[in-house]
Amino acid sequence: MTESNKESAQPSFATLGLAPDVLQAIVEIGYESPSPIQAEAIPHLLEGRDILGQAQTGTGKTAAFALPLLSRIDLNLKKPQVLVLAPTRELAIQVSEAFQHYANKLKGFHVVPIYGGQDYRQQLRALDRGVHVVVGTPGRVMDHMRRGSLKLNTLRCLVLDEADEMLRMGFIDDVEWVLEQIPREHQTALFSATMPNQIRKISETYLNNPALVSIKVKTTTAETVRQRYWMVSGMHKLDALTRILEVEETDGIIIFSRTKTMTVELAEKLSARGFAADALNGDIPQKMREQIVNKLKGGQLDVLVATDVAARGLDVPRISHVINYDVPYDTESYVHRIGRTGRAGREGDAILFIAPREKRMLHSIEKATRQRITQMDLPTREQINTHRVNRFKQQITDALGKEEHLDFYRQIIESYRMEQDIPSLEIAAALASMSQGDSLLPMKRESRKEKTRSEKPRKERTSRDSRSSKEGRNSDRKEHRKGGKSAQSETHKKNSSNKPRDMVPEGYERYRIAIGNTHNIQAEQIVATIADTAGLFHDDVGAVSMQSSHSTVDLPAGMPRDVFRALRKSWVSGQKLEIEHIKSETSESRPPRSKKHHTDEPQSKKRNKRKGPAKGGKAGNTPPKKRAKARKPKQDK
Repeated sequence: MTESNKESAQPSFATLGLAPDVLQAIVEIGYESPSPIQAEAIPHLLEGRDILGQAQTGTGKTAAFALPLLSRIDLNLKKPQVLVLAPTRELAIQVSEAFQHYANKLKGFHVVPIYGGQDYRQQLRALDRGVHVVVGTPGRVMDHMRRGSLKLNTLRCLVLDEADEMLRMGFIDDVEWVLEQIPREHQTALFSATMPNQIRKISETYLNNPALVSIKVKTTTAETVRQRYWMVSGMHKLDALTRILEVEETDGIIIFSRTKTMTVELAEKLSARGFAADALNGDIPQKMREQIVNKLKGGQLDVLVATDVAARGLDVPRISHVINYDVPYDTESYVHRIGRTGRAGREGDAILFIAPREKRMLHSIEKATRQRITQMDLPTREQINTHRVNRFKQQITDALGKEEHLDFYRQIIESYRMEQDIPSLEIAAALASMSQGDSLLPMKRESRKEKTRSEKPRKERTSRDSRSSKEGRNSDRKEHRKGGKSAQSETHKKNSSNKPRDMVPEGYERYRIAIGNTHNIQAEQIVATIADTAGLFHDDVGAVSMQSSHSTVDLPAGMPRDVFRALRKSWVSGQKLEIEHIKSETSESRPPRSKKHHTDEPQSKKRNKRKGPAKGGKAGNTPPKKRAKARKPKQDK
């Protein structure tokens, strides 16, 4: 077949049989030709057949069911005719917006998303006004059905979107309950990225002779997404992220972090550095989450720091970069994360921050995506400085193109120049300093040391702690050789009260790790491993005291169990961390021990005391049972 014949064989939206108003809407949107899933699914859905579709996220399956179902909507019947079940709130909102977008030429059309976290009254008002399409999460749909506020006796089609995700999230029983309540005579469309046994069982039970539509892709990620990774190698991750954001040509950015706390913390730090950033996680109220997403879509927000709650269903066309600040727990999460960019044929960038110990995960991701992830070099100081200067020059050029206010400012500056007798160049430099602040200043060679704990002070602190611990051990040995209880008591007092390293800072707890000087591992390596594993900034890791066979490190109090377990399994240069919590030994952080437990006598003497004296000893040394017997009064005969 020739190239021209191939092109003529490629279907267009005009040949699929869509309603004229729907066709006009997608032409105005700018769609040129249907994607493979759309080309195969639309004809079957227009015919009223059930469909079982298998396609990855980002392949255009929302339009694959929305366009044909809109073409069959009866606008005069203001009752639910289509119900779409989605696993997450974000996906429900996205699908609802897609229906509204494709139906902008259908007069009187109404769609409503219903999901948990949104006010019931708002949803009830929308349902009472009359709707044609309902998009919701299974739990909230069930609630409305039980209340009687959602009546589905006029339902014509049910769509199960991301069915495998609903199975993974535990919604599959709710889905089956909905399937059992709706009218028997209806059309069903089930879409899933994978086909586990339970999904196949549902399709066999509830779908009537479905048409099978399976879109095989060569890779599980879009080929339009350029994937790169940066090897975390001691530099503060925030500093590395800032460098990337300064130099990369970006539009909208999503940064994924593992924890809710980190999303807020990182968004605040980026905002302080001049980026328009905000956090998105499960603790943020739904209404506020919607506002944040709308800001991202509208351009008022450039950087969104999110947990995996935003990995599915968030479709913002201007997302140019996805940055995995923390490595995801599995390859599927990675695929869904980077699926937020490079959608519908657009180009995108995905950057992965990965530590040396996580290289196995990198290989797993490459195997799952069947794509090579290339290593990237961080922008140098010179590149960043050049970029800052060029950006400032461009701002000047853009300002010169706006003539409406320049005359007014020229008069002010000329007047100031004549009054103060200061050259125009000096005035321009002062104005630049006023407008740019520190953002334009060249990055200094020592900037990293100013922002994080520098290596030199840490080494000095480590060697100082190491020397003091050795001196303490030598002193203990000398005093022990002298013998005597008083010598040991003096040693105990000196070790417990006068050493600053024994003071645990407020808000911190001390931990012991199975790495010491004998392992030839630097404190900086320990700090980097702990910070990256626990999701901390390097500055959050307290002092490391290196000793011969082990070390101690101060970490923020209240460490979560899952983080502690991850640290227990961590390795540093071939040595397992084996971290253990140490209860504070200082008098400032815990009450003094009682005399019963606080003794300097050898353990052997303690054991001898407990045994008691020989037969015939003094009454004062009588064992507890015998003393009790001696105190018992004699009975009168």
